[in-house]
Amino acid sequence: MTETSAEAGAGTTGTGAEPGAGRIVIENCAVATVDAAGTEYGTGHIVVAGNVIESVGAGPAPAGLAGVTRRIDGTGHLATPGLVNTHHHFYQWLTRGLAQDSNLFDWLVELYPVWARIDEDIVHAGAAGSLAMMARGGVTTAMDHHYVFPRGTGDLLGAEIRAAAETGVRFTAARGSMDRGKSDGGLPPDFAVETTEGALLATEAAIDTHHDASFGSMLHIAAAPCSPFSVSTGLLREAAVLARRKGVRLHTHGSETVEEEKFCHELFGMGPTDYFESAGWLGDDVWMAHCVHMNDSDIAAFARTGTGVAHCPSSNARLAAGIARVPDMLAAGVPVGLGVDGTASNESGELHTELRNALLINRLGGGEKALNARQALRLGTYGGAQVLGRAAEIGSLEPGKLADLVLWKLDGLGHASIADPVAALVLGAAAPVTLSLVNGRPVVEQGRLTRVDEDAIARLTRAQARRLARIAGLTG
Repeated sequence: MTETSAEAGAGTTGTGAEPGAGRIVIENCAVATVDAAGTEYGTGHIVVAGNVIESVGAGPAPAGLAGVTRRIDGTGHLATPGLVNTHHHFYQWLTRGLAQDSNLFDWLVELYPVWARIDEDIVHAGAAGSLAMMARGGVTTAMDHHYVFPRGTGDLLGAEIRAAAETGVRFTAARGSMDRGKSDGGLPPDFAVETTEGALLATEAAIDTHHDASFGSMLHIAAAPCSPFSVSTGLLREAAVLARRKGVRLHTHGSETVEEEKFCHELFGMGPTDYFESAGWLGDDVWMAHCVHMNDSDIAAFARTGTGVAHCPSSNARLAAGIARVPDMLAAGVPVGLGVDGTASNESGELHTELRNALLINRLGGGEKALNARQALRLGTYGGAQVLGRAAEIGSLEPGKLADLVLWKLDGLGHASIADPVAALVLGAAAPVTLSLVNGRPVVEQGRLTRVDEDAIARLTRAQARRLARIAGLTG
């Protein structure tokens, strides 16, 4: 990528245009718009005006544009919408590499006592590390599901929100909760859960304090009780009522393992999907993580109600949870996006590698035509925007949408011999990010974060991981 203009404000400083000011012109790159028609240009342009996309098309940008502050030659690059992460647990950045050979339930039993020792500094460090890794790999909209709130440990949700603002990414903070401790038949230790009333009050306070529903918002809040085996039916049901009263989305884990299905049948007399529907948890304002063990009836219920899915292929493989029926979900019309999931079950912490893993794992489950490269890219962009309720704003490169986009370098050793740029991105090695814009402002330039010092974040996360290990008694 080269700068080809000496117009006022142009250069390689990475400061970019403030939202609402000036134009950025990107030319000579391949463009995958991921619009409804799947429009692509072998050589095209994108014009960004302030924080929105003004034009996208073949060939050079329109002549005579006023107020151009930066002009970029994107030769050798592919432009796509920014990636959208739909499921994560940031705090797990500090517990990577533990419980390496466990299934979900054993993994949770081993790690809940450690997670129950987190505090505000630990959560901020974990969020900073998670966000930095994702942003460096093309994520422009992040999401986190935080559900562990030990008493007296500070403002944990605020710590994540602060880290997202520092990194410069768009953020959906799902205020999670657990009220079913071990003494009530749940998995988490009793000291790691909240009361039902306390969880609901804290969720409402988070919405009132932080949620911004305006066009172009950098911060959404969702209501997100953790899972059927850590949440009472009362909390699940009342959280849905609260979210709909407040106009926010709902998120939880669903149908992740065969053990969860057995748990639901034993405790509630029905499978997870029927249980969620009985509690008011199917609808076009709901998305669930994993959804691995879904039968035809479950998929039909999700399609009928518009309930979304966060597909987390690496985490599902790491925990041997199984292969989600993503091709069948897509064929039925279920909204599906991609999720990193917590980095204690996906240690890479990167979403762009999930494009490839989603394609490969679904082909293992469904044959060579189960998923193709363009479907995988759509899962990671427009599909994620659908799942987060932001498809009118992000997820495709179209005039009027927010300027969240990525330039991937595809002319280097890892990709130059692949003629199809989308195949190069999805099937090839993890592509370097030359430029990533969020709201029209750079968050990555030449593979480096522009807002935060990633080396300092690495040192911080290492120190806080060691501190957490000491607190939790993992080290002397």
